[in-house]
Amino acid sequence: MLTLNNVEVIYNDVILVLKGMSLEVPEGKIVALLGSNGAGKTTTLKAISGLLKPDDGEVTEGDIIFQGQRIDTLDAADIVRAGIFQVMEGRRVFEHLTTEENLRAGAYIRRGQGQFKRDLQLVYEYFPHLHQRRNQQAGYLSGGEQQMLAIGRALMARPKLMLLDEPSLGLAPLLVASIFDIVRRINRDKGTTILLVEQNARMALDIADYGYIMEGGRIVLEGETGKLRDNEDVKEFYLGLTEVGQRKSYRDVKHYKRRKRWLS
Repeated sequence: MLTLNNVEVIYNDVILVLKGMSLEVPEGKIVALLGSNGAGKTTTLKAISGLLKPDDGEVTEGDIIFQGQRIDTLDAADIVRAGIFQVMEGRRVFEHLTTEENLRAGAYIRRGQGQFKRDLQLVYEYFPHLHQRRNQQAGYLSGGEQQMLAIGRALMARPKLMLLDEPSLGLAPLLVASIFDIVRRINRDKGTTILLVEQNARMALDIADYGYIMEGGRIVLEGETGKLRDNEDVKEFYLGLTEVGQRKSYRDVKHYKRRKRWLS
């Protein structure tokens, strides 16, 4: 469904962030994009969704193909109309609007409002708390409820591909488990393809079909999530486990010994 071919992104004409980024997202799958802070994960999502320009960024090399169409030359509105919806990091909701008004805003780009009520009811089935607070201003929702609202608003657009940026950020563990369970259900029930950026590597690998690991603006490792979970380097550097199952901090490690084959 989605292919990035050797994509380079530069900010302010001088800062090179993505350095030959390539990945594929098959239709109907959940793909996890993992990496430390500053690896370029959010920039990758913004390159796909057309949201680089507000940050003075641009794709300078390579191309991004969605369902056979090149989209890196399109503006953000046209990319949404093509079927891609990004759920931004930090629970971006319209705080002065009610919960239901936020959900209605998600359906704005749809050509015609057929089955709108059915879709709204479906969102409320996924997120019962939103139904209870449908008339409450979004700014007064809890952090977890705002994250649910952001995902629900994306669903109202009926996306073919949903880009999720750090959905677990700042949430309690029980809420994180609930959010990821719903993401899995959305993929299973509606067939929505999902590209998930997440620092909670363990949770992301549990629900994803395939994973990529970024370092310094490029992919250094990829594979089926089961194989990634069993990889000793992934265990140590992304799952926080040494070979004997003990927690280990990045601060205790001086060098990340990358495999040469990762960069081939």
